[in-house]
Amino acid sequence: MSPTIWLESLITDTPQEGFELAITLSRRGVKSTQPDVDTLKKLRPDYANNADSLTAASQVIAINFQTVAAANNYWK
Repeated sequence: MSPTIWLESLITDTPQEGFELAITLSRRGVKSTQPDVDTLKKLRPDYANNADSLTAASQVIAINFQTVAAANNYWK
């Protein structure tokens, strides 16, 4: 059984759409790493109130945005 294709392209019309895609990529990465929703909800208070965890999450989003921006030729 092959997985459902949800990411057809990294190409977006605008940088804002690209940033939103970067967030989606980041969130899906977490869900892929920890597929148990109950565990995710249980752990959320720990990282939601931790500056280092929030900084790390922002860094992952930034890396994904960098990838999407490059795929879009930086919207030139």
